[in-house]
This record gives sequence, C-alpha cells and structure tokens, in this order.
Amino acid sequence: MSKTAKIVCLGLLFTTVHSTAFAGNNANEGKESFDWSPVIEAIISVESDGNPNAVSGNSCGAMQITPILVKECNLILQRRKMKKRFTLRDRFSVEKSKEMFLIIQSYHNPTNNVEKAIRSWNGGMRYSVKRTQRYYKKVVSRMKQA
Repeated sequence: MSKTAKIVCLGLLFTTVHSTAFAGNNANEGKESFDWSPVIEAIISVESDGNPNAVSGNSCGAMQITPILVKECNLILQRRKMKKRFTLRDRFSVEKSKEMFLIIQSYHNPTNNVEKAIRSWNGGMRYSVKRTQRYYKKVVSRMKQA
C-alpha cells in the first residue's frame, strides 16, 4: 500500500455480514450492532498475513496502521470527551489495531458500509474506486474463504 494511501487512510466487530454486503449493498447499514470481524480478519490477512510485527514504511502491525491514523483516532476520542488515547506502539497490538479500526468506522462510516470500509482502509476517505479495486477484490475474496 502506498504511503499516500495510508496517510489519507481515515477510513477504517458483532453480527454476520450478509453476502449482499460484498456487492456494496449492506443490509446492516445504520444498525447499532454490527459484526466487523470478517472484514477485519480479511484486512489483516491481506495487509500482513496475520503478522503483528509487520512493518512497511510508516505502516505497522497486522493492519498496517500509519501514525496519521493513530492521530485521527485520538482526535475522535478527544471529540467524544474520552480519556483513552493510542500510541504508535499500539499499532503492534492486534486488539488495539482492531479498536482503532472500529473507532475510524464509527466516525467516518456510521452506516457500516462494508465496501466503503474496505476501500477507505486502502485509499483513504476520498478513495478512488478504480485505484482500490484490486485491494477490494482481495479483501472480499479472503472474506469468502473464511
């Protein structure tokens, strides 16, 4: 994943994802409880093959999180008047990486659109469908394999 895509990446767990979500028609949009775990596990598989110590440029951990994403999570937590904050070291924790994904999704993707979550994790909130197509297909393929 390119450095620019990761820097812009602001788009980033618990019922079953319906097969219609794979086509971008998310049957669970807007529901409070949503199972992001199939998406997260597929992203982890694509990004690092499950290696929590993976490093590629500024991106680290199983989900290949950038310093900018950590900062965005902390800003969201601050806006929500929460005391919790993440550190750059937290990118190496799978559980904390998953928490950051959920915070990003709850803020930038409140309708729980699976396609938007996948594409924005790769290309940022202003992602290009064309430029994220290969990544999207990889993640969806891993979701179907699970």
